[in-house]
Amino acid sequence: MSVAVEPDSTRAMVLHRSGGKGRIDTEGTRGQWWRFTLILIVTAILLLPVLGVLYLSLQPALGSNETGWTFQNFATVFESTNVVYWLENSLFVALLTVIVSLLAAAPAGYVLSRGRNRLVSSYSLVLFVVQSLPVVSAVIPLYMLFAQLHLVDNLLGVVIIFVGQSMSVAIWMMAAYYDSIPISLEEAAWMDGCSVAGGFVRVVLRNSLPGVLSTAIFTFLLAWNDYLISVVFLRSDINFTLPVGLQTFFQQNQTNWGLVMAVAVVMMAPPIIVFSVLNRYFSVGGIGGSLAGR
Repeated sequence: MSVAVEPDSTRAMVLHRSGGKGRIDTEGTRGQWWRFTLILIVTAILLLPVLGVLYLSLQPALGSNETGWTFQNFATVFESTNVVYWLENSLFVALLTVIVSLLAAAPAGYVLSRGRNRLVSSYSLVLFVVQSLPVVSAVIPLYMLFAQLHLVDNLLGVVIIFVGQSMSVAIWMMAAYYDSIPISLEEAAWMDGCSVAGGFVRVVLRNSLPGVLSTAIFTFLLAWNDYLISVVFLRSDINFTLPVGLQTFFQQNQTNWGLVMAVAVVMMAPPIIVFSVLNRYFSVGGIGGSLAGR
């Protein structure tokens, strides 16, 4: 003879046998939805300015007879202005800053990470002091010095300043990632006959790709978005970077916001492309597993 069991009784028996885990799982799922909703709201708020810039860049320019969305603003800025030269200058300055900064910060960060003496501690303190100084305090002395060296209105002069400006943070970032790499890996390489420099290049640097990419992105954005240094040291319209060239579209009485937003979209495109391409290469885990069997 079969006995009918009420659904509520069955659910109570299951919850009793599972120790109440069903209720906990339901609450956990509800908590995940709340976090997801909060993240979605914050993301939407942060994207509103970007969507506003994109929307205004597709609107008809002042005095235009067109209606609806149009790409005329982009055609105008590329055909009638020096945006192409400004884009080339910004890419040249940013990429050269990244290359020089990484070449200097990679070995310097290794010394800061592995060195344990007073000289290294003093070196670390100097980096901290240099980073704490505001950039604007060095603009006038640097301008006077660069004027004598014929580096004013010169993209190489701007690159030198950007490298010096980003160097301390770049070294700290590389050193912080080197600290996460076990020194046992280097010791194993030394026992196999590898030199200190060889161990750094073949073991430490090869396993530091996420740290290198993070440092590269930091220096790229610093050089790409800078306005103060560029507007002080660059004088010719043909040598302007995009942030400086953008301000030439603002007029005293009337501003064509469609052209301004079109240039702003051009400015936003390279950082977005860089993040989209390099995002998949970020990976912090997996280094400690290299010590298995040692």
